[in-house]
Amino acid sequence: PEPPAEQKPPPLPPAQEEFSFLPLVHDIIKCMDKDSQDVHQVLNELKNKFQEMRKLISSMPGIGVSPEQQQQQLQNLREQVRTKNELLQKYKSLCMFEIPKE
Repeated sequence: PEPPAEQKPPPLPPAQEEFSFLPLVHDIIKCMDKDSQDVHQVLNELKNKFQEMRKLISSMPGIGVSPEQQQQQLQNLREQVRTKNELLQKYKSLCMFEIPKE
């Protein structure tokens, strides 16, 4: 018999370290304390990280929605949930469904 095909694990979410600027700031401070020439390289890395984060933020869904629009969307969704819960309770009370007891 053939071994089962290996399944690829789902992609991992970005590590939290990818969003942290502190390690780079720490490296910059260390380079400045040592009068190291690497400070320009580390500054460029920090600049690049800021640019990557700006791109990521600008591509997030809903980033262009105002707080008022977000509140309105939230209110609409809450109303939908309330209506659906009422309908669900109404359908349950009709005794058309058998609910298995565990």
